[in-house]
Amino acid sequence: MVIDVVASNTASGAGRFTAVLVLAFALQACSPQWTDERADDPYYAEVRASGSEPTPTPNTFTWSCGRNLEGHRNTANYVVAPGVPGPPHHVHDYVGNLSTGLDSTDESLAAARTTCTNGDKSTYYWPVLRKGARADTGHGTIDVPEAVTLTAYPDSRSPVVAMPRLLRATTGDARAATHDTGLARPTWTCAGGGSLGLEYPLCPRGARLLRVFDFPSCWDGRRVDSPDHRAHLVFPAPQGCPPGTFAVPRLRLTVAYARPDGDRFAIDGFPDQRGSPATDHAFLVNLMPEALMARIVRCLNTGADCS
Repeated sequence: MVIDVVASNTASGAGRFTAVLVLAFALQACSPQWTDERADDPYYAEVRASGSEPTPTPNTFTWSCGRNLEGHRNTANYVVAPGVPGPPHHVHDYVGNLSTGLDSTDESLAAARTTCTNGDKSTYYWPVLRKGARADTGHGTIDVPEAVTLTAYPDSRSPVVAMPRLLRATTGDARAATHDTGLARPTWTCAGGGSLGLEYPLCPRGARLLRVFDFPSCWDGRRVDSPDHRAHLVFPAPQGCPPGTFAVPRLRLTVAYARPDGDRFAIDGFPDQRGSPATDHAFLVNLMPEALMARIVRCLNTGADCS
């Protein structure tokens, strides 16, 4: 904190000087203690957290696809623009299908190996997180997740049906900073931090940073994709899935990062989005084996065989 005061030779001037110093130290004691200059960055918000992480409820199905220790990263986007390279500074992290890239096809994905321990060949991807990066300028080094968890939840209003093979799903909006489409989804929090937000959270020391991607779960019953990559699979309303749609397993992808040093971080985004945390997004292409999908559906609908 920088204090600019002018001292007077009079007693009253000395009193004012002392009062200013007392007030300055009081304000400093009450304010957050930043480890860097993030206090002046509007993209960050302080989050109080207990440090504990949520555990799945009994009627859910959870599995692991690793945390991308393989270094599977590229700028491709198989859902939105297959075969078209993305901008250099918009790199995706992947788990699941090991072959997803610029030259991928439905056939090549189906034939590939996977990082998932249960044989799920689906591809899951999201923008990398860069540590040591200022949100509005990017750069920094890629931060490898400390953990990635996949969880399937039941629908609260009706039984779920199986996701069709090759179903595409999109959550969030990569251009939310410049286009007010209403598609941005809050994804940011800290372990034990409660609700999700649209700002980068400043987690207490020892609490992991979490990115939580909830995918839409109301399928139109016909298509595996649509022109905007959203209309065929939408989010449920408070009263459940819209008429004419069918509930499928509601997938949640949770990506956790260690933040031991409290350094800056930002996602890789399009340059005109200036690293806005509101642009966080993720995609999936479903390639679960039929037997696995059937097991998940049975688990969510009956509570049986959930492991």
